[in-house]
Amino acid sequence: MSACRIVVLVSGGGTNLQALMDAAAGGFIPGRVVAVISNVPGAYALERARRAGIPAEVVDQRDFPSRAVFEAELLRRVEAHHPDVVALAGFMRILGSAFVTALRGRMLNIHPSLLPRFRGLHTHRRAIEAGAAEHGASVHFVTEELDGGPVILQAAVPVLPGDDERRLAARVLDKEHIIYPLAVRWLCQGRLEMIEDGAWLDGAPLERPLRLERLPEAEWAALARRR
Repeated sequence: MSACRIVVLVSGGGTNLQALMDAAAGGFIPGRVVAVISNVPGAYALERARRAGIPAEVVDQRDFPSRAVFEAELLRRVEAHHPDVVALAGFMRILGSAFVTALRGRMLNIHPSLLPRFRGLHTHRRAIEAGAAEHGASVHFVTEELDGGPVILQAAVPVLPGDDERRLAARVLDKEHIIYPLAVRWLCQGRLEMIEDGAWLDGAPLERPLRLERLPEAEWAALARRR
């Protein structure tokens, strides 16, 4: 089987991009990142890609007369790389129906909350304000509904007394760097699928999101070898 081709869409610093690139370079993900595309010209994630020898491209929405035209060009640029997986890694744009439909079942996102709680922005602040006992991150398939696609894998952290957004975000980010490469690995291996409106792993529907701390021993062994 040929190596899985991964395109990553970014808007910011790219720490999840780095986790994916490292996981692919080390063989944990059976594929390679073939392009990194940003809607923000100065995003540091682009520099991460260039340092790794990966093509880095910019599609700036400000250069287009409408959202539809921007997304059509973005889709054209993505599809030019023939991706098996499209990973949103801090891509701060809501994508329209035509874009999402074209990549249905191939596009994943990492969201900094235990979905369906705290969809959208400012998740760490909202978790603290709500008095949540735990917070975390979720990997999900992308659908037309904002942060509403089938959730595949989650990792939780406790919300500690005295936590502020920065401290809580840092603990969540550590978990993101574990679960995102793992979900991309499954998709590249052909183990993970989106069937109708649900996530399936190893030929069975996920009735609820998997939790990192409850994964089978074989998955933990693979994670240990990655480290």
